[in-house]
Amino acid sequence: MAGFRCLWMFNDSTPPYWSSKVSPTLPSKGETSCVPAPPCCSSQRRYHYFLVLDFEATCDKPQIHPQEIIEFPILKLNGRTMEIESTFHMYVQPVVHPQLTPFCTELTGIIQGMVDGQPSLQQVLERVDEWMAKEGLLDPSVKSIFVTCGDWDLKVMLPGQCQYLGLPVADYFKQWINLKKAYSFAMGSWPKNGLLDMNKGLNLQHIGRPHSGIDDCKNIANIMKTLAHRGFIFKQTSKPF
Repeated sequence: MAGFRCLWMFNDSTPPYWSSKVSPTLPSKGETSCVPAPPCCSSQRRYHYFLVLDFEATCDKPQIHPQEIIEFPILKLNGRTMEIESTFHMYVQPVVHPQLTPFCTELTGIIQGMVDGQPSLQQVLERVDEWMAKEGLLDPSVKSIFVTCGDWDLKVMLPGQCQYLGLPVADYFKQWINLKKAYSFAMGSWPKNGLLDMNKGLNLQHIGRPHSGIDDCKNIANIMKTLAHRGFIFKQTSKPF
């Protein structure tokens, strides 16, 4: 897997995903980095805001189809300070498979009462748009981009469910940064186990419960902040739709 990653990352014919990288061997705790912390630097402000997103969806073994989003969290991360400025967090009522499976509840920690009576995906997407407007993120002069742990959330899950329901996908969901790709370029290794491997590689404590959407977002934000302070500059990794 790691060998495949190296070939894919460095032999891709597309332009580089990132404009700078830190050394694969980053300073450990207690050591001093020679790379200045970039949040105060203008070069790091390619984006005014990073919008950290991590869906949880209906699931089972074997997998059910279609999967439906049941947790929809977004953290608004300041591109200069890398601090969280605002949070959007809603649970979503599944309609095709309205009853959560025991496997889903065990994996995500989401129980039936947390989704019963909640808004539909269409209603949640409308509220996301209202939140984006309230936060000034729809202003053309404000540059923001979504950040996910993998491509699944915005390449597969959201467009797939929207297609199934006949809903449009807003343009701001069509470009994103895959944190796994960013981390692998910065650190020189592919995080096979996602957030767990990235936290371990950066000597960070895991925040909250694995597979809780909002907790996963907090871990993504913490990893981004750590990489940014060590000299990494984030750029879009998704390709145009």
